[in-house]
Amino acid sequence: MSNDTSVATYPTEGRGALWAIRDIRTVTVRNLRNLVRVPVQVVFSLIQPVMFVVLFRYVLGGAIPVPHYVNYLIPGVLVQTTIFGAVGTAIGLAEDLQRGLIERFRALPMARMAMLAGRTVSDLLRNVIVVITISLVGLLVGFRPSGTFLNYLQACLLMLIFAYALSWGFAFIGLAAPNSEAAQAMTFPLIFPLTFASSAFVPVATMPGWLRPFAQNQPVTQVVDAVRGLMLGLPHGSSTWITLAWALGAVVVLAPFAVQKYRRVT
Repeated sequence: MSNDTSVATYPTEGRGALWAIRDIRTVTVRNLRNLVRVPVQVVFSLIQPVMFVVLFRYVLGGAIPVPHYVNYLIPGVLVQTTIFGAVGTAIGLAEDLQRGLIERFRALPMARMAMLAGRTVSDLLRNVIVVITISLVGLLVGFRPSGTFLNYLQACLLMLIFAYALSWGFAFIGLAAPNSEAAQAMTFPLIFPLTFASSAFVPVATMPGWLRPFAQNQPVTQVVDAVRGLMLGLPHGSSTWITLAWALGAVVVLAPFAVQKYRRVT
């Protein structure tokens, strides 16, 4: 009886873009199935933004001098939620690395980029679910976007693009962390100053003078201003283009670091 060793000798390099896309799709589906099997991951990713909506809408909102504050609030919560959702890339990769799953994938005849790309794409799709859910919650608590439906979709796409770009940086952190708990601990000191020292929850003009220059020019404020402007039909200057520039720059800078780190750990 002859032994078939075609799988072991199957080439992993130079297979072309189509094979790479199929591998990315396979890893993406695998990650999404894991969410279906463990739905508590999605539930907990929704609990925090819903709590923020309720807290700021009914507890703190009355102390913030912004007319119809709920319209101001929801775009900021949506941006914050997608950024927090991108942290899942770091946690998921750290778990896969800790369990030895990345090493097993490495031994398979698959594109080297599939593990990272599949993880970032699946986390992007999870963020889509979160955006839809929080948008519905916003409508329930009084959010009334006055922009067009197309503008609303553009705003959602913009924040998802930005969060996806950040996920490549979080991928590097996930591969550098010894475990998922450490990965989460390493990401939050980075995203908390960016999300809270921004225009997400309060106008930048209300912040101390020494903080305003940072808050006004940092990327999260640009994303929030663009998303809020699109959703509410308000002028927002060049925030959309600045956001896209930040996203492109993040991918160009962070993705090579993540890929290089992936090659080292595997």
